[in-house]
This record gives sequence, C-alpha cells and structure tokens, in this order.
Amino acid sequence: MTVLRRTWLAVLLVLVWEAASRAAADEFFPPPSRIVAALHRIWLTGPADRLFLTDKALEDFGPSLRNLFLGWGLATVLGVVLGVLLGRSERVHAALDPVLQFGRSVPPPTLIPFLLAVLDLGMQLQVTIIVFGVLWPVLLNTADGVRSVDRLQLDTARVFGITGATRLVRIVLPAAAPKIFAGLRIGLAFGLILVVVSELVGATTGIGAHLTNAQRSYQMSEMWAGIVLLGVLGCLFNLLFHLVERRTLAWHHAARG
Repeated sequence: MTVLRRTWLAVLLVLVWEAASRAAADEFFPPPSRIVAALHRIWLTGPADRLFLTDKALEDFGPSLRNLFLGWGLATVLGVVLGVLLGRSERVHAALDPVLQFGRSVPPPTLIPFLLAVLDLGMQLQVTIIVFGVLWPVLLNTADGVRSVDRLQLDTARVFGITGATRLVRIVLPAAAPKIFAGLRIGLAFGLILVVVSELVGATTGIGAHLTNAQRSYQMSEMWAGIVLLGVLGCLFNLLFHLVERRTLAWHHAARG
C-alpha cells in the first residue's frame, strides 16, 4: 500500500506539473511531456544493437560515467586505507582531527580556480574534484566504524593469537563494514553532483557540458532533459548500491531483524 501511495503521489505531481506548465506557457518551465520527448530524441533513438543509445548518448554518458566511477573508486581505496589507519590509533586521530574537519568543510567546487591554474581542463581536473569530495565521507565513516569495533572482540582475538592483517580482515573490516558502506553511498551521491559541477567549467563532453550548451542556446526542454536524466541516474545508482549492500551485508541486516 505504501508503494502504491508513493506511485500515485508521483503521478499526481507530474500531472500537476504538466497542467501548470501548459497553462503558464513559460518556455523556462516546459511540461514533462516535452522534456521526456526531448530526452528520448537526444539519447534514445539509436540502433537496437546499441540499446537504442545515440551517438550523443555515448558522447555524454561515457565521459561522465568514466570520471564518476574512476573518482569514486580512487576515493574509496584512499578513504578506506586512511580511515583504517586513523581509526586504529586514537592518538593519530586526535592529532589530525582539526585537519580533517577543515578539509571536509572546504566545498570541492571552490578548488576549481586553483585546479584550473595547475591542471589542464579535462579528465584530470574533473577526477580530482570528485576524489576530493568523495574522500571525506568514506574516510570519516571508515574511521568511525573502525573505532567502534567491540573491544572485547579485539581482546579475544589477541588471546587466540589473531593479530595484524588477519585481525584486520576477519574482525575489524567486517565490523566496520556497515559504516563504510554508508560512507560509500554518500560518496556516490556526492560524486554524481561533482561530475556535473566539474563539467560545467570548460568541458566539451559529458552531461554537464550538455546542460551548459542547452542553457546557452536557450533550449530549455533539452536542458531539463539533462536534469531529469541526472535524477534518473541518481535513483538507479542508489538502487543498485542498495542491492549490493543488502547482499554483502546480509549478516548485518539479519542480525538487526
């Protein structure tokens, strides 16, 4: 019943949007029907052997998804490694906490002017922005998860001679996994946002570049099609991540009931 209510609410909102847009006849707020038609025309009228993706779809989706998953992957590795090191040493964590709090407070887009000065426009700049933004939720959640590992488990492992890498792999990482996955989920959402932000500055390909070009040429339906596409991608990534998380952490969800 809850799913049905959500579906009807979404349908109702779309219908209200459609009616209001047609009544207002405002080019800046096209009706959903025109937005969906533009989305289909731009990206989904290709050959069947390419899943109906057009050349424009490959030009826009390819660079954006490549940069997203490359930046997210690098930030994941770096964040988990540093998070484990920080989480296992209270002294190191206390010493570096002011630096961590400062770093996480810096909005990633504010680094763009600096990166433009030291890097060329393109993939390097975009991936760097994504890594910086995604790093903090992964690192801090990992460190918090490692610090929250039950001390009794660690002491028991020490009594049985389980130390070093074995203890890390068998006890610390599994116990911290729920918080690590929470950081990864937040980081993935940040990454999608930062992909678009990084492509708004000087990029010639990617979904962000499509938004900029559509806005500059006053093609509002095409611009809104890009916005809707990003929303769909965000929901899809969140759903896929949720499925992976449920399978990977099945023991955790079973324990919680």
